[in-house]
Amino acid sequence: MTERASITNALTIDVEDYFQVSAFAPHIDRADWERCECRVERNVNRLLDLLAQRSTQATFFTLGWVAERYPALVRRIVADGHELASHGYGHQRASDLSEAAFYQDVYSAKAILEDLCGVAVLGYRAPSFSIGAGNLWALDALLRAGYRYSSSIYPVRHDHYGMPEAPRFAHPVRAGLLEIPPSTLRVFQRNLPSSGGGYFRLLPYALSRWMLRQINLRDAQPVIFYCHPWEIDPDQPRVPGVGLKTRFRHYVNIGRTEQRLQRLLQDFRWGRMDHIFFPTAGAPCV
Repeated sequence: MTERASITNALTIDVEDYFQVSAFAPHIDRADWERCECRVERNVNRLLDLLAQRSTQATFFTLGWVAERYPALVRRIVADGHELASHGYGHQRASDLSEAAFYQDVYSAKAILEDLCGVAVLGYRAPSFSIGAGNLWALDALLRAGYRYSSSIYPVRHDHYGMPEAPRFAHPVRAGLLEIPPSTLRVFQRNLPSSGGGYFRLLPYALSRWMLRQINLRDAQPVIFYCHPWEIDPDQPRVPGVGLKTRFRHYVNIGRTEQRLQRLLQDFRWGRMDHIFFPTAGAPCV
């Protein structure tokens, strides 16, 4: 189809485990993470196999915490031709950290990933898209830590994140730093989330596909799509005590995500963030 051939979209994966989701923070103490059943290795390998079947490359925003415990997994990401990017170290929201603590988080995560794999880490995505109007100092910290781009400011209105007045498409936010927002579709003077996550699981696939095509065709822009490894894992342990809203957001249609991703890979053309936005930069060894 012409839509598929005309533009390369960015497929991104936020590499974190189910127990590290921000919404579960009140129910799972960070000190208990080591005692949780880890499923991230299994699920990321499933995604890597799925991408290999379609000869598709993606960007993996990876936690330093995960990389330290599963170095072979992170090395496979790079060996399979994908971009390795940073999701911070311990999945702490940028808006919950001081400037000094945030800098230490993003600097240490970048160093861990680069040391493990010998490639330059250009990109960063804040957990829960937690950079917004109240903490734009985080962009200065990212630049100082050596990042070239961020994908952390979601131009939507949401109860946990968002900066609806922010630009919808890639734009420089500092000299030497590009912000590449998750995709939205402009409808009736409002930005509708159109980039994956829970919305991709909740909405009918045909509607999600239509929204992504509008971004390609009407806006002539690449889609920035994201998902998580735990979203293809219907057998993950259920977290007790969570509220109805959180439970719905996390588990809705979780058994259908892998099949929908397979259709998505077929219906659109996908690639790495760095190849799309920095085509001459490459990822040199560090």
